[in-house]
Amino acid sequence: MQNQPPPRPIFGRASLPFALAHGERGRFWRRGEPQVWLSAAALAGMLLLAAVLLIVIAIHGLGTFWPSAVAEFTLTDGGKLLGEEIRRETNPDDKRISLQLKTGNREYDPQRQDFRWIRQDAIKATSYPDEVYVLERMENGDFYGRFHGVRGPDLTSIRSDATQALERALELVRRKANRELRPIANELFALSGELQANRDRLLRLDYRRTRQGDSQSLDRQRATLNATDRRLKEQSDRLVRRQQLLAADLRGNMAVMSDVSGNERLVPLVDVVRCYRPNAMGPVAKCLHYLKKLGELLWDNPRESNTEGGLFPAIFGTVMLIFIMAIACFPLGVLAGVYLGEYAKDGFLVRLVRIAVNNLAGIPSIVYGIFGLGFFVYGVGGLLDQWLFPERAAVGTPTFGTGGILWASLTLGLLTVPIVIVSTEEALRAIPRATREGSFALGATKFQTLVRVLIPLASPGMMTGFILAMARAAGEVAPLMITGVVKLAPQLPVDGVFPYFHLDRKFMHLGFHIFDVGFQSPNVEASKPMVFVTTLLLLTIVLAMTSVAIYLRNRMRSRYHTRTI
Repeated sequence: MQNQPPPRPIFGRASLPFALAHGERGRFWRRGEPQVWLSAAALAGMLLLAAVLLIVIAIHGLGTFWPSAVAEFTLTDGGKLLGEEIRRETNPDDKRISLQLKTGNREYDPQRQDFRWIRQDAIKATSYPDEVYVLERMENGDFYGRFHGVRGPDLTSIRSDATQALERALELVRRKANRELRPIANELFALSGELQANRDRLLRLDYRRTRQGDSQSLDRQRATLNATDRRLKEQSDRLVRRQQLLAADLRGNMAVMSDVSGNERLVPLVDVVRCYRPNAMGPVAKCLHYLKKLGELLWDNPRESNTEGGLFPAIFGTVMLIFIMAIACFPLGVLAGVYLGEYAKDGFLVRLVRIAVNNLAGIPSIVYGIFGLGFFVYGVGGLLDQWLFPERAAVGTPTFGTGGILWASLTLGLLTVPIVIVSTEEALRAIPRATREGSFALGATKFQTLVRVLIPLASPGMMTGFILAMARAAGEVAPLMITGVVKLAPQLPVDGVFPYFHLDRKFMHLGFHIFDVGFQSPNVEASKPMVFVTTLLLLTIVLAMTSVAIYLRNRMRSRYHTRTI
């Protein structure tokens, strides 16, 4: 019988590494390692996309106010252009490079455009003359040209050929405008308030006449109010005529400029916001200019169809909207979450309410806007007008029965309250049962346990829900468009006139400002920088407010966690 090799063991020494490797792979899949790594990769990808988005917005937004060099382009056909180079693009078909220029001087262009494209091969020479001025104006955008002097009835003491003649002339005109026009504007504002109050008294008197009938006392009161109305109108008309005369006199002070073609252009100094020579500015001067523009953005009103100027009304409206929304939704959400988590008995109705709350968090925001329009504006607001201002409702001029910051805030509060309810329930559910039982064992009632033990321990989780609700409400635009936001609000919801808080007024919002400037502006290229600036400002406000809330949440967490150790 021939010798045969012994049978090879299945799990012998030679196959041991393979078996171990196979076992490791099995445990790798059973423990869910692939899902963990996929989740980590997805999170890293989302963070990377968010970082790229923030970087792009920051680059375009922060660079908007930096004074760019103004170039003088000599074209091959003998023409000349003066303006800032915005960007370059390469045609994929013929590989030719085109430059987009901001040339300003909109009112002198046949198409009233201050941006144009030219081919790079059409440019013969490029220079950056130091004597070129940029004038930022109240209307018609920027003016690019050379300064030749000033003329006007109030500028006789200024040497027209002086180096600082334009700056001195601007300062003189501004001082005169503040000295003569601002008091008239303040008087007109006060008269406008008196006139509106007198007309409200007339409306109330007419409403009483329709309810009570004619009487001699009512007729005498109406005659007195009509006389007061005529007197206020005459006084207002006199002030308006005086204001117009002074404004016309100020507009006679001109800056003598010339465009790139050498044509003389007269620019009224009263329309000039600031002037500077970007090609002659050093780093320090450019930094000062940048800080001035940033201050204007934060504290001034918008101009040029919201494409220039400041954003203070929109900033104020956004912050006030978030605060009113927080006051309205956070207590309601916490109370509802506490009731559902601690007091409500589990049953069909409670389960139905929880399902409804979870589904409400996923409803599109525009649906909330329609609900806010129907319930708050037309429903509650209409009832308030019938009770408090029947005379205005009778003539079709509602006070609360139209959009305002109060109804917009309550609408956003309804939109975000499900987030607070769910977070409150989850925070209470995460507290160990032993904590409740220990409190009961020490003789505390259910309410004492809730107030002194459970709510303090759950407060970090509640703050998490508040942070999520605040971040979502700050960026919502669709509900606001039909509940009170407007393109331009001349009066803020808070001022020095009684009752100081005017919750019925319309307001501006940074999110709507982005939509309006980006998609409703007739000059797309001029509005593009303001879109990035407003977006960056909105993100900064949201990050600042959420950072404060996160800091408070961490303080609560460390404080109450230390007490429980």
